[in-house]
Amino acid sequence: MRVAVLATVAMIAFAANSVLARLALGAGDMSAMGYTSVRLISGAVTLAAIVYVRRPKTGRFAMVVSGSWWGAAALLGYALAFSIAYLMLGAATGALILFASVQIGMLAWAILKGDRPSVPEWLGLGVALVALVFLVAPGLVAPPLLGTVLMVGAGLCWAAYSVMGRGSRAPLDDTAGNFIRCLPIAVVLAIAGNMTHTSTTAGLAHAIASGAVASGVGYAIWYAVLPGLTRTSAAFIQLTVPAIAAAGGVVFIGEQLTGRLLFSSAGILGGVALALLAANQRRAKASRTP
Repeated sequence: MRVAVLATVAMIAFAANSVLARLALGAGDMSAMGYTSVRLISGAVTLAAIVYVRRPKTGRFAMVVSGSWWGAAALLGYALAFSIAYLMLGAATGALILFASVQIGMLAWAILKGDRPSVPEWLGLGVALVALVFLVAPGLVAPPLLGTVLMVGAGLCWAAYSVMGRGSRAPLDDTAGNFIRCLPIAVVLAIAGNMTHTSTTAGLAHAIASGAVASGVGYAIWYAVLPGLTRTSAAFIQLTVPAIAAAGGVVFIGEQLTGRLLFSSAGILGGVALALLAANQRRAKASRTP
């Protein structure tokens, strides 16, 4: 029960990133650069504090920045593209495109590294791709092309970040370190953003909440419950994030759920679920084979 509750809280936090970004950026309360900078800075401060408190007292002052510069670059690419995209996309649409791009990117990387998907896995991936193409195809309710491309880029950056983080013995420390490594660029973005656009109190509050709570605390909770989940369970739980973001967009922003979005959501989430389930069954079967 504890794992289920904490995992649910983590997914709500991750989905809140989309809602908070749209609240700040859609209303023009901040520039994309300013929002990204505040999110990264508040996330770095929060994660550093959490890592500091969790360390043994004897080693707290021996501050060693974990992570890597490549990981920080992927994190920065994701955060900046994410913010710019949400100048144009709704919370639900952005979250769905982001999620699909992350999952497809990670599956594509596995294939490039020699993984050989089964027919059901290819079918699931194909369904998800077709549904994504349907979502962004030209039409009266299609999302803006530039926003879509940027969110796909954000998703691929996060897929790269996830791939680089696999096998980490201290994922929370590494994530904190990557946020800290982003601080110099975050300061530059803050200066540039404030030169072109004055931030409002509401915009700053949303950006801080995204960095400190939805990102910092969200990651800490997720990494705490992850050891209690199987790889498949963790993947399936993350399927709920776009749905939660869509609900948040309706409740807090007043967004409308179009038929195209609902149909595409069913196709993308269903296709990814099929691919994940088939991959898990294939690996389980391979592990039992002498």
